[in-house]
Amino acid sequence: MKNALGQSQTIVLLGGNSDIGVAIVRAAVTPFTRQVVLACRDTARGEAVAATLRSEQLAVAVEAFEGGEPAGHEAFVAGLAERFGNLDLVIVAYGLLGDAEVTRTDVAAAVALAQVNFTGTVGAIVAVGNQLVRQGSGSLVVLSSVAGERVRAANPVYGGTKAGIDGFCQGYGDWLAPQGVHLLLVRPGFVHSAMTQGMKAAPFATSPEKVAEVTIKGLRARRRMVWAPPILRVVFSVLRHVPGPVWRRLPLG
Repeated sequence: MKNALGQSQTIVLLGGNSDIGVAIVRAAVTPFTRQVVLACRDTARGEAVAATLRSEQLAVAVEAFEGGEPAGHEAFVAGLAERFGNLDLVIVAYGLLGDAEVTRTDVAAAVALAQVNFTGTVGAIVAVGNQLVRQGSGSLVVLSSVAGERVRAANPVYGGTKAGIDGFCQGYGDWLAPQGVHLLLVRPGFVHSAMTQGMKAAPFATSPEKVAEVTIKGLRARRRMVWAPPILRVVFSVLRHVPGPVWRRLPLG
């Protein structure tokens, strides 16, 4: 249950090994927070992350979670609520970047990526939304990407899944709002993280900590969408209107 200042007692991270997700958790934890749940596929890595978060005041649990298997998401989220009480803040931060050279032409690889990034993510979001509606309160943060604002040829399957999640969350967030649930959509640009290690940084590259800072400000202001860094909102207000022939020639990766 959140306190009068909106501080979360229980925080859940779906994608417990996500660099950005963990940074958001760190930024969201206050002296009022009592429980963090890291839900992830690789629980050994999750335990290593949990060890950096635990304190005498803060309990951190690591739970096995398969983002690409939505059939189990409803029961998983309900089980968390049964064990830990109201889920005050849930962050959905898992996904795969994929190898664009493969996913552009390999049907199985493209479908596998879409299963995790779109189908599985929609399942998780709806499962969490159902729980927060039952509670009548709570905040849901979903990591999208500027890659979904206008999908590039460089990685169309990844960008397409982000475009789908982005559009879904805008409508779903409108449905949740009258029921006392806040959905914040986060659109990061290129983030220096384990996912992007070895890749050439795009303009306006940022860090997980900076994304977390923007996210927390958005939560406090009850924003529906934030860009990280904020300048990308201005950049894409122009790029989304660039004619197709020009867009295809832009050196955007």
